[in-house]
Amino acid sequence: MAKRPATPKKTLTAPNLAVLGADRLAALLMEVAGGDALWKRRLRMELAGEVGAPDLALELDKRLTTLGDSRVRVSWRKRPELIRDLQSLRRMIVDRLSQLDARLAFNRMVAWFDLYPGLTVRVKDPKGELGLLFDGATGELARLASALGPEGAAPILSDALATRLSEWASWVGRGVDDLSPAVASALLTDLTKGKPRPTGRLALVVRKLAERSGDLDAWISAIPDDDQKRPEVGSVMAARLAAAGRAEEARAALDASRPAAPPSSRWGRKPEPAPAPPEQWFEAEIAVLDAEGRVAEADEARWALFERNLSPDALRAIIARLPDFEDVAALDRAFAHAAGYFDPVKGLAFLMNWPALREAAEMVEARSGELRGGHEDTPLWAARLAARYPKAALVLLRARAKTLVRLGSGMTEEVEGLIHEAESLATQTGDDGHAAFVAGLSTDIGTGRLLRR
Repeated sequence: MAKRPATPKKTLTAPNLAVLGADRLAALLMEVAGGDALWKRRLRMELAGEVGAPDLALELDKRLTTLGDSRVRVSWRKRPELIRDLQSLRRMIVDRLSQLDARLAFNRMVAWFDLYPGLTVRVKDPKGELGLLFDGATGELARLASALGPEGAAPILSDALATRLSEWASWVGRGVDDLSPAVASALLTDLTKGKPRPTGRLALVVRKLAERSGDLDAWISAIPDDDQKRPEVGSVMAARLAAAGRAEEARAALDASRPAAPPSSRWGRKPEPAPAPPEQWFEAEIAVLDAEGRVAEADEARWALFERNLSPDALRAIIARLPDFEDVAALDRAFAHAAGYFDPVKGLAFLMNWPALREAAEMVEARSGELRGGHEDTPLWAARLAARYPKAALVLLRARAKTLVRLGSGMTEEVEGLIHEAESLATQTGDDGHAAFVAGLSTDIGTGRLLRR
């Protein structure tokens, strides 16, 4: 006989359990806790929390001390139980103690994190679950620090970074986005005021804190001088200085990071020219020109950037500055450049993504012999063009099918689907070359099989 479905009153939910009453639930919890040390500790902590924050903090301290002082090796079989224990402590700190006393909660959270180095020595953890547990709690640590405020949290975090940098640099860096700007600023001051210039891991932490607190000077000071001369670093500095309205310093940072020519040869060879800067350096140059008020030069640089890499952001910035009608002419110029771009697939991708479907279709038909179907979006482009520009869609579908076959895919379901779509478009457009196209694919498949033998 089939079992009757559970009624709503039998479903295991908090409201249904509440119907049992406090006495019955208490008896059930005691029964569960009798065979589970973790549950027994959890219930003891819950009771302590009802008494007050100091009592709960004391219970947490007992367990934190036990875990910190233990030297017992933890096998892979016991690791899940330890992780449950750590998660339970973390939840009691974050969910219960923090609601009662922010300072006590933050101090216990720091103590919880300080368990990690000792645990790594005695816990067999090949999957790295322990590290993931602590890394995943950095946001909660930062939020507890923010709730406590700069005067209470900053000195404690500063001491942790000063005395236990190896682990705490990673944790503070991971949690910095959840740290309030006020705490980030206070911690930044503690780490830098009257101190030597930070290096290594500490410099990384200082940069993240400076970003969070909006301190551009502290962020720059934490970057080594040699790194500031690298184009990829100097360009970021220049862009940020330009955004802050510090045009002169931005220009100096940009010029200092311009790639230099290699040293001249001792053998009298012709000196090599300086390598071209990366694209982000040119983007920073535009920001600096704008900050200097050299608007016309900035626009020329934007056009040059667009013509090199088809940057849609550069084109949008150009269009936004132009009056009516001039923006239409600028778009026509940009679309024509994309249609004739040296890399036809990249040019087509730009036109499809803008979108400029008419220009894309014209380009496909004009450069059909150059197009290859290796781009993963080729079928999507064909689908978007099929309704209004079926000839262009047909070119793309055939190019995709040819590419897949020549890559050794053979007559897969994808290729068969492309052939079917191409046949439909060929009929629609009056193209009589479909049979020859399929025959060519069959030849390519046969050739590929012979070559693989």
